[in-house]
Amino acid sequence: MQTGTVKWIGEEKFVAIGPSGHALALDSDRKSNTAPGPMELLLLALGACTATDIVIILEKKRQKLEALEVLCSGERAPKPPVVWTKFELVYRLRGQLDDAAVKHAIQLSEEKYCSVAAMLRKTAAITWRYEILPARS
Repeated sequence: MQTGTVKWIGEEKFVAIGPSGHALALDSDRKSNTAPGPMELLLLALGACTATDIVIILEKKRQKLEALEVLCSGERAPKPPVVWTKFELVYRLRGQLDDAAVKHAIQLSEEKYCSVAAMLRKTAAITWRYEILPARS
């Protein structure tokens, strides 16, 4: 079992320390907005999880990835609990990349490897699209 801690530091602010020992400030008050909020971190965790998969899969496919950006958008329920109900991911890749390899890498991430997507898919629909930008000369 992995264990992390969340320590209240005043108002709606917290310091979280993950099982890896790394600390992260959180601010649940969107008016003061001094740090990311918990639900915001879920959105970003989805992007980071799938981006990691894409980098690894394309490397194994011997694709020449130069850059990757994942735009993560989401909608939340109008009433409490205000869970995520819909996500849209836009993958922007740059490099000498085969379209079929990119599409397959994204499908593998979304359907098999991304743990965050697997959890969030239980309450939210996840859609995605991708753009391949030309390699830099």
